[in-house]
Amino acid sequence: MARPKQPEPKFFLVDQLYARGLAHYSQTWFAGAPANQVAGEKSTNYLESAAAAERIARHLPAVKLVFILREPVARAWSNYLWSKMNGLETEDFETALRLEDERERTLSERLRFARPFSYMSRGLYADLLRPYLDRFPREQLLILKFEDILSTPGAVATRLHAFLGVSPRPVDAEGLGVINPSENSGAALSDALRRVLADRFAGPNRELGALLGSSFQLWT
Repeated sequence: MARPKQPEPKFFLVDQLYARGLAHYSQTWFAGAPANQVAGEKSTNYLESAAAAERIARHLPAVKLVFILREPVARAWSNYLWSKMNGLETEDFETALRLEDERERTLSERLRFARPFSYMSRGLYADLLRPYLDRFPREQLLILKFEDILSTPGAVATRLHAFLGVSPRPVDAEGLGVINPSENSGAALSDALRRVLADRFAGPNRELGALLGSSFQLWT
């Protein structure tokens, strides 16, 4: 994988980085990698960018893409807790949801990629995946569920490695630790607001199911 692991490369996302060219990308994050070794990187914001999809397709048309999706209500709440933990969110969750569209329109350049207030929009997975499905053959995309990593990590790792064409190493998924430490705060999403969000995501989730077909089991 690309080194260093942090910060994420974001090469195909950030205009100033992309302008430096593919040689810069290769030499900066994959220096010393053997020619016969499978190489990859993790930049979570690629999913949110049609421009990144177009750039990746232009330069790496045979690339294999892996996307990990979390049940969107849980994802939105986790995002909120992360924003609170980092001092970016001062509103209660219900108010924050109501303000989301306005905040996204007026987001400062400094927070352009962190997008701390994008609770709903980041869970509209069908909309986010379409630019990739429009540009890449379906067999080059692997869509995983975050929940499966928690419940059956070894099986997910084996599936991932088979997709990449490398020897399976299920132990790679052991001991992942805490994914989002803000979720240990003890705060809980109210049942009433959870139902409201579930209703709002019901249509987008059906779109996702129609887009991906039976190979992706929707959350229940």
